[in-house]
This record gives sequence, structure tokens and C-alpha cells, in this order.
Amino acid sequence: MSSLLKVDSELKAKVETFREQITSEAENLVANFFPQKLIDLDHFLEENILNVSDLKEIHSEIQFQLPDPIRFTNSHDGVDMKPMKRKLEDGVIDGNWRGETEMLVMPEGMMKCNAKLMDLIERVKPEIRTLIEKCNTVKMWIQLLIPRIEDGNNFGVSIQEETVAELRMVESEAASYLDQISRYYITRAQLVSKITKYPHVEDYRRTVSEIDEKEYISLRIIVSELRNQYVALHDMILKNIEKIKKPRSSNSEALY
Repeated sequence: MSSLLKVDSELKAKVETFREQITSEAENLVANFFPQKLIDLDHFLEENILNVSDLKEIHSEIQFQLPDPIRFTNSHDGVDMKPMKRKLEDGVIDGNWRGETEMLVMPEGMMKCNAKLMDLIERVKPEIRTLIEKCNTVKMWIQLLIPRIEDGNNFGVSIQEETVAELRMVESEAASYLDQISRYYITRAQLVSKITKYPHVEDYRRTVSEIDEKEYISLRIIVSELRNQYVALHDMILKNIEKIKKPRSSNSEALY
């Protein structure tokens, strides 16, 4: 019976080569990379950087001391330009606003972030990205192993689909960790901006310390979750490897 869909032989060979590469890489990930990674992350959790006894050690050392504002004249070649939104109280001439404004210029050019947390984040982010990429490879391998749709004998196929769903969920959770890190930077920046505007309000200063402590605890939990996900995936796939690789039995049972 002739094929219902003609496929170029050269392209078919390339697809088969890709399948073989995915199979080889995924099997190595499950057999070797996943267990090694869980050991590495377990050691990471034991490092001093993730075992600070007093959370005050991770507080930012920045002192929010504001310099005197610098006055700028919004004019060019003697012609006054449109005034900035922030106007000086004494800048009224003949009922019109003088083209001048004030701007805060920090001594070092910017308000620095929490260096200790930034270093920790830069170590955790590659681990998150690695988990996402490796899960994607294993997921593709299992999806390529799913046989064509037939009636009956689909227990092994359901195991494959359940494993793919688990891998997809791990990918989604890992991606949410990256979003959490972004939200930390945005929230902290907003608080620091408030401090520069209201330096006399102590609550803003305390909130920055609180959010730093919260992010430190969250990063430790993220590393712990990454390790646990490697353990769970390795265990789940090994326990079901026979059905994952051969979802349907080749021997049909006799009917009596």
C-alpha cells in the first residue's frame, strides 16, 4: 500500500537523525544529568551563602543620604524652553513660570541594589534556565515515543501523557521563579524611589530591608524546589521507563 503522504527522503533522514539525537540526549539526562544535578543543588543548599543565621547580614549597606538638588535652566541660546513639570516655588515672573527645574543627582550616579542578593540571584537564574531547557528536551523525547492513536491497550500511552504533563508543569513553575525575581527588582526600585522622595519616612526604609529578607528566603526555597524537581522527575521516569519506551505490548493476548 502506497504512503498517503509523500515525504522527501532527504528530509525524512534528517528528521530521523534529529529523533536519534533527542533520544540519546534525553536518556543521558535522565540516567546521569538529573541525579548529578540534584547532588549539586543539595551541596549548594549547604553553602554559607544560603545558610545565613541572622537575616540582617543580607541587608543593603546603602545609606539613603540625599544630596542638595541641582538647578537647571531650560533654555537654549538665550531662548527659554518649555518649563519642566516640577516648578520652583520662587520661579514666577509676570505670572509665568521661569524655565527652571531642580533635579537630584546621586554622588555615585545611581542607587545601588543589594549586592549580596544580586550575586545570589545570578547564581540561581542559570539553574532555573537549565531545568527549563532539560525538561523541554525530555518532554520532546517522550512525545516522540507516543505511538499512533488506536483502540485499546492505551495504559502505557496514558503513562507517557502523564509524564509529559508533569514535565510541562515543572517548566511552568520554573518560569514563574524568573518572574518572581523580576517582581522583586521592580518592587524594590519603587520603594527606593519612595525613600528618595520621602527620606524622613522610616517605614519605607524598613520595608526595603523586609523585602530583601523575603527575597533571600524565597531564593533558598527556589533552590530547594529545583533539587526536589530533579529528584521527582528522575524517580518518576525510572519507575515507568519500560512503559515510556514501549507503551504497547507487541504480543497480543489470545481471546478465549
